[in-house]
Amino acid sequence: MAIYHFSAKVISRAAGSSALASAAYRSASRLHDQRLDRHHDFSNKAGVVHSEVMLPDGAPEHLSDREQLWNAVEVAELRKDAQLAREIEFAIPREMSKEQGIKLARDFVRDEFVDRGMIADLNVHWDIGADGLAKPHAHVMLTMREVGEEGFGKKNRDWNRTDLLEKWRERWSEHVNERLAQLDIDARIDHRSLEAQGIDLEPQHKIGPAASRMAAQDLESERAAEHLEIARSNGDKIIAHPGLALDAITRTQATFTTRDLAMFAHRHSDGKDQFDRVMAAVRGAPELVALGKDGRGEDRFTSRDMIETEQRLERATSVLANRDRHTVAERHRDIAMARAAARGMFLSPEQRSAFEHVTDAKGLGVVVGCAGTGKSAMLGVAREAWESAGYSVHGIALSGIATENLESGSGIASRTIAGLEHQWAQDRELLTSRDVLVIDEAGMIGTRQMERVISEAEKRGAKVVLVGDPEQLQAIEAGAAFRATAERHGSVEITQIRRQREDWQRDATRQLATGRTAEAIEAYDQHGNIYVAESRDEARSNLVDRWDRDRAASPGATRIILTHTNDEVRELNIAARERLRAGGELGEDVAIRTERGGREFATGDRVMFLKNERGVGVKNGTLGTVETVTRSRMAVMLDDGRSVAFDVKDYADIDHGYAATVHKAQGVTVDRVHVLATPGLDRHAAYVALSRHRDHVDFHYGRDDFADRGKLVRALSRERGKDMASDYTRAPEPAAAKPVLSRSRFAGLKLKPISVERQVTPLEMAVERYGRAAADIVRMRRMNLGVLEHQKLAFTEAGRALDSIQRDGAKDLRSAMNAKPELIEQVANGKTAAAIRAMALEAEIRIDTAQRADRFVAEWQQKSRKLQAFNRTGDYEALRRTQDSMVGMAKSLQRDPQLESLLRNRVKDLGIRSPSGASLSHDLQGIPSLWRGRGLGR
Repeated sequence: MAIYHFSAKVISRAAGSSALASAAYRSASRLHDQRLDRHHDFSNKAGVVHSEVMLPDGAPEHLSDREQLWNAVEVAELRKDAQLAREIEFAIPREMSKEQGIKLARDFVRDEFVDRGMIADLNVHWDIGADGLAKPHAHVMLTMREVGEEGFGKKNRDWNRTDLLEKWRERWSEHVNERLAQLDIDARIDHRSLEAQGIDLEPQHKIGPAASRMAAQDLESERAAEHLEIARSNGDKIIAHPGLALDAITRTQATFTTRDLAMFAHRHSDGKDQFDRVMAAVRGAPELVALGKDGRGEDRFTSRDMIETEQRLERATSVLANRDRHTVAERHRDIAMARAAARGMFLSPEQRSAFEHVTDAKGLGVVVGCAGTGKSAMLGVAREAWESAGYSVHGIALSGIATENLESGSGIASRTIAGLEHQWAQDRELLTSRDVLVIDEAGMIGTRQMERVISEAEKRGAKVVLVGDPEQLQAIEAGAAFRATAERHGSVEITQIRRQREDWQRDATRQLATGRTAEAIEAYDQHGNIYVAESRDEARSNLVDRWDRDRAASPGATRIILTHTNDEVRELNIAARERLRAGGELGEDVAIRTERGGREFATGDRVMFLKNERGVGVKNGTLGTVETVTRSRMAVMLDDGRSVAFDVKDYADIDHGYAATVHKAQGVTVDRVHVLATPGLDRHAAYVALSRHRDHVDFHYGRDDFADRGKLVRALSRERGKDMASDYTRAPEPAAAKPVLSRSRFAGLKLKPISVERQVTPLEMAVERYGRAAADIVRMRRMNLGVLEHQKLAFTEAGRALDSIQRDGAKDLRSAMNAKPELIEQVANGKTAAAIRAMALEAEIRIDTAQRADRFVAEWQQKSRKLQAFNRTGDYEALRRTQDSMVGMAKSLQRDPQLESLLRNRVKDLGIRSPSGASLSHDLQGIPSLWRGRGLGR
């Protein structure tokens, strides 16, 4: 991920520095210092990939020689405490190749420094860190005196201006973002995230064990000292401008707790005294907003900027949702449907509903779809309808691979959000009222970025269609804009899974999508897809064994290995290559220096591309197989059938492609998946990992990571969804004395605030009414009180009202609430989107007898296990309640002969070893009574 770093300091004799020594170190060269009559030799230093002296117009040519340049500077400075040079250091995005990074640095230095008359000694370093990732950056030593044909003249004081330094910091981010967009790299930097009033916080160096030991032993450690100095400096800046801390914290989270703030303050302060002052400054900041307590009883806070961003987003989406300007005539819809049918593609009822929703006249459409439900296919038909009606359709997504998937699946020309925002900044490709903007994988987009895009579309009169799944991987930046928008304005749900070919696997994907992770894991366990080992190393080995056997048994199938961390991906890639090497399936290894360090590639290797590159024709996440490889060039057959070739010196953002992180896999579909679980997984990552396959998925873990199945399920069920400031009720602001203000010419003028209210649909109102009635009944039962007659009547009438709008709606909502009781409270509070989505799932199960049979078996088996547990513990009251529930299930089959007929083929799954010949309902009613006898007879 591209980071923003830009720092400036002065090299002076007062600090004991020498211009020659500094230049020799940064350029990895040997220079003779005439003033000190000694050589500074750093020619053995590694990592310097570019070094040059850049001269402004009119400067003597001999100063392009580094040794002559800095000796001349030393001669020109007579004071013993003279300032010799200014050094600028900035980070280059690691997403760029060396050549691209060098060109970016040269262009920036030329435009901002050399053209102003400074001589610049530019050195680009391309170090590789301990994590194997490149850490590219540039050091620029700048002269401080004006220079002409006769040499150096007087010092230019304008170059020391604070506002000029602030401008350089801003200009660096502009240079980088413009170049990233030109290269179609889905990354951007933002100097503002660490800046307030021209002052930014500097990123601190990571202090390794060696430096820590040196500091502990009172030995000189320049890196440790610099770390503390930066922490002190950042602390002083936060105390002076506490809004800095709020900007930094809310970069990745919309709200935060006191503990979050303390962790940030500890990182950006030196010692307890400064820590306390930082905490006090932030707590007293006028930009800090208290939101009240969260569900855990912790105080939550946010910034005024975040609240204002959310309000702008809410306003823009409300305006779009209430516009009726994008009419698509019925004939254009019919044409699109007919063309799809001619290709053999027929939309399911859910897809048809979504198609009609997004092609209506409204300016905002929201589609929530589980993984593998065919959202892109539906959008492809919608694209034809829009284009037939004369609209231009554009697709955007956060990542390059997501845009590729959207474009290939729907035919909508797509690009990254960063690329489109860059075009807008240049007043190019601006939207119009005849444009439709489709935003895919919208759940991964942060609130600030979503607000910028939606507001631009609203201003230009364009239509916006948001498509995604809020339950999959969460946004890296702060907020849950897609989820909040879907809840506020409603959405159309697509829940019918098409990716998996087995019915039970589709059910498991739905369970993962609705937070029932334990049920999904249980399903995969029952079908023999969960494998446990004593350690992670053993689990990794077992996974690769199974991957290798599966590869041999089904050579034509596509497959991938998924795990959570890059380190684990590296281990799995190495292990997989070893199997291919042992089987003689790889050609001769060729050592290549990639952006992640040294790698060996051979003919037959799987390779993953890690950066968008139009010239090569690949995206970040594209997979392929090596056809030929030399030290300088590689040819790869991509999985989509295209063949690409490139010089490694031009494109080195590659790695082995046998394994990938779960984050890299969102949007990927393959035949077979092998997952290695580690403690970092949560329910969102588990959902993605276990829904990428068409045919088969194997899940491996070690007991050193998860001691038992319960701990595994708890880890994979962890809710880490992002929140919004608007999710909380704002705490009342403390009363403050009203300041005495001078009389304004606008005093007394009262303007009516503009507010755009979304019209709540009849279905939402009916669902909320039903939820409130259900919540009243649940509340009475929790207090061990009888339900009042007027409450029963309200519940019945709410059910009738819901059924009048949606057939069997009350039955479906009741089933959904029984399966997920937390829906009751959500619906009662007006949040109906999740409940309506769950209703659609229940309706699908109710209509599909095979799914109902699967659910009946799963529930019966679950209750059977409970009977055994209650019998062992002697909890006879719970045992009786479970028995009664099972008898009720068995009797229900008398009213559903179709379901009973299907279940007759699964009597063993239901615990019936020898059917009596009577009805299945009769046989099942007898099973709980056996446990009744066992329990009472103990």
